[in-house]
Amino acid sequence: MTAEVGGSGDPSVEVLGEAAAAFGLLASSARLHIVWVLAQGESDVTGLADRVGGTLPAVSQHLTKLKLAGLVRARREGRRQVYFVDDPGVVTVVRLMVGQLTDRAAHAPARSAPLRHA
Repeated sequence: MTAEVGGSGDPSVEVLGEAAAAFGLLASSARLHIVWVLAQGESDVTGLADRVGGTLPAVSQHLTKLKLAGLVRARREGRRQVYFVDDPGVVTVVRLMVGQLTDRAAHAPARSAPLRHA
């Protein structure tokens, strides 16, 4: 039995497993940043490394994991690979979570410095 968003049925064990695996991959701030950048538009590994502040080998390894999970796709343009997020659902989830946390941080009361006792 499958469940729709907002439906009363529970998703299958397989669907929950796939979702947990996807969230597990996005639990890495580096991979989440890569997906965030790709949600804004396509990029090659060099552009991604520059944007997220990672090394080429590290970003390439993250991209491989994201591709294997089906969260990111790539196409060849000449001698380079161009990466993109092809699933609007993934883009929505990432934008929603990052946007909510950004709004929460912007509206959080300012913390005062701790009092020091002399």
